Amino acid sequence: MLTLFHAPGACSLASCIALEETDAEFEIKTVSFADGEQHKADYLRLNPKGRVPALVVNDGTVAAHSKDATSSQGTKGVLTETPAILFYLAQQFPQANLAPLGDNFALAQMQSFNSFLCSTVHVAHAHKLRGARWANKESSYEDMRAKVPENMSTLFTMIEETYLGQPWVLGEQYSICDAYLYTIARWLEGDGVDITAFPRVNAHFKRMEDRPAVQRALRH
Repeated sequence: MLTLFHAPGACSLASCIALEETDAEFEIKTVSFADGEQHKADYLRLNPKGRVPALVVNDGTVAAHSKDATSSQGTKGVLTETPAILFYLAQQFPQANLAPLGDNFALAQMQSFNSFLCSTVHVAHAHKLRGARWANKESSYEDMRAKVPENMSTLFTMIEETYLGQPWVLGEQYSICDAYLYTIARWLEGDGVDITAFPRVNAHFKRMEDRPAVQRALRH
């Protein structure tokens, strides 16, 4: 049994989509950012980072972050960080064909793309609302927010022209990269970026919205 802690609109949507693509038995628990649940003691015992996603694994295949996580949740382990959770699901449920597990180079390319989304694209987006992570002055926050459309446009131009295969990120094979890219592409409108400026990304976005797993994930 898997339990995913998820906040609507957050990057945890990618993990929701991946779960829906598998035949896993799972439960989705919503973390209300509006109520600050990610910063409350119960959730911090589970995930001290105070963020989503967090995947509670009951089958003993991963180690818990701490004794507190094991004892308080009665579980074998907790995974955090979207790339780690996505890769775990791809490996744990190979029948879902969510990663090129038999091709080490293609697998590394997949990890490279997901790392880029996590470490660069997501961080560029986060400067809109999370400026306090990097600065103390309101004037700095304003400057960060003003830069977000330019930065996101630059990064999605790179994805459009260099990293996006057809019909899926890795080419013919659908993968966890597609769930992750779709999740971040959903933020473009709020970041002041017109997705139609990127025809390949926009076409990929529409293909993703046609997938039943995506439609189910959006209902969580």
